[in-house]
Amino acid sequence: MEIGILEISATVIFGLAILHTFSTNYFLKLAHKHPEGSVKENLFHFLGEVEVVFGLWSAVFILIYTAVDGFVKYDENHKVVGGALHYLESLNYTEPAFVFVIMAMAGTRPIILFAEKVILTAANWLPFSKKAAFYVATLILGPLLGSFIAEPAAMTVTPLILLNYFYTAGMSPRFQYATIGLLFVNISVGGTLTHFAAPPVLMVAGKWQWGIAHMVSNFGFKAALGIVLCTLVTAFIFKNELKGDVKLEKGSNDKMTPPLWVTLLH
Repeated sequence: MEIGILEISATVIFGLAILHTFSTNYFLKLAHKHPEGSVKENLFHFLGEVEVVFGLWSAVFILIYTAVDGFVKYDENHKVVGGALHYLESLNYTEPAFVFVIMAMAGTRPIILFAEKVILTAANWLPFSKKAAFYVATLILGPLLGSFIAEPAAMTVTPLILLNYFYTAGMSPRFQYATIGLLFVNISVGGTLTHFAAPPVLMVAGKWQWGIAHMVSNFGFKAALGIVLCTLVTAFIFKNELKGDVKLEKGSNDKMTPPLWVTLLH
């Protein structure tokens, strides 16, 4: 395939987007140096939001695409055959749309509270202190649930639970960094029990005719063993910080406990 200006532009823009991602904290610091509400403060604050980085640079790429190939090209039958609009319409947005919806649903209070109760039930069977047992159950069950509720959902539910109960005063930065690293590792392999939850598996499962039995027998059990082993080792290293009890939120005046039918609906 001949490499043209669009391919080169896309590569450069992708690299700039990566650099921008790691520079968002710098832009936020710049924003704080300007009067609140000023144009510069708002501009730097906008550039400091991680969520807008790739959308922003995608817009830059579309502008370059338009300058090189035009916004839209028609054939003699007035059918769109080229240009930036044709490129946008040729893309498949099913997976990003699915990820957006599943993460939005997984982050709701009914789902979080339900996941907490499931994890606490499992933790009661473990021979550790309640806090250590809840920690181990969260970092094992949460990632493994990614095989059934999809990895984006697991990546939403599990960090929110960890945030509520383990990223609080009294937990050392060393423990918190180790936990987030363990979470990333566990989530990255936790979706291999099935053939429909992890995007890397999903891309090849259909072509190679992989099913649940194949995934579990060839990849899933190894991933599960790795998750259990890594989590137990981490919990042992930080056993002194994981002493004590953990209490789930019971709901309050400003945080209503959702009824069962709402949880089932979600």
